[in-house]
Amino acid sequence: MAKRPVTQRTRILNAAMELAAEHGWRDLTLGQIAAAAKVSLAQLHANFPAHTKILIGLMERADAEVLENIDPAAASEPVHDRLMDAVMRRLDALAPYKPGIKAVLRDLASDPVAALAMAPACFNAMAWMLESGGIGSAGPGGRLRIRGLALIYLSTLCVWVRDESQDMGATLSHLDRRLRQAGRLVSFLPRGRSRHAAAAES
Repeated sequence: MAKRPVTQRTRILNAAMELAAEHGWRDLTLGQIAAAAKVSLAQLHANFPAHTKILIGLMERADAEVLENIDPAAASEPVHDRLMDAVMRRLDALAPYKPGIKAVLRDLASDPVAALAMAPACFNAMAWMLESGGIGSAGPGGRLRIRGLALIYLSTLCVWVRDESQDMGATLSHLDRRLRQAGRLVSFLPRGRSRHAAAAES
């Protein structure tokens, strides 16, 4: 895959996460982020018109990388394996920002208003992860899967930010265990095969 160009949005995201890692997220000002990214406040506003929009922008960046790296050959694999792959690809995309994300999670835990503002973007990201694995996210069943995957993903994210091992063993073990627990709930999993697997056989 070709290397992404360093756009103004990328510079802002990089600067925001670097500052968050050093100073925390909650008290980080937009002016500090703009200065570190070498952009004006007007340019920052044009890219991210609010504090939480920067975090949403980071989610969207991870969405894009997950979708760009879908393996068509994985369409016939079990649901559990496809979800494992989607979550780990997302964490790989976020790896360069890991110290900053750790600071964000710590500060959001004491800021329920900001955390609530992030919920729609989080659910949207989970829908894309489900779809990347050929698992439906529409309808009542899809909405339940989105919320179930969100809980699994957020708990895995909290393990991941503390996992310093090369093989991400603690993260993989936690994710595997939580997905297997969810798999016992029939309503969490789609009925039958994925639409991608069915299409491949037609």
